[in-house]
Amino acid sequence: MTFDEYQKLAKRTDLGDATKGWNDPINFEKLLGLGGEAGELMDKFKKVLRDKGGVVSEIDRVKIVKEIGDVLWYLAVITDHLGVKFDEPARVNIAKLASRAERNLIHGAGDNR
Repeated sequence: MTFDEYQKLAKRTDLGDATKGWNDPINFEKLLGLGGEAGELMDKFKKVLRDKGGVVSEIDRVKIVKEIGDVLWYLAVITDHLGVKFDEPARVNIAKLASRAERNLIHGAGDNR
């Protein structure tokens, strides 16, 4: 499945209306939802580190994959509301990372390196 195919399927469960813009509470909720799901994902890893010495069990892996899926859904619908195909950020990111690797700038800080 491509990112664009995933985005198309994810849109089926999106209750927002992209034509209303980000002032629509349902669309703004997408941004808040992304933060919440990212927090839940981090919490799963925190508990693995805190309670299990960093060893991810099969049950943990299943839970983590579900949270990654929730983050992915929010990214897909947010991207759709921006009028961007979901493959685009993936392509842009890989090109950016390849450029940094070529210039030996993978390590470091800042957007424009």
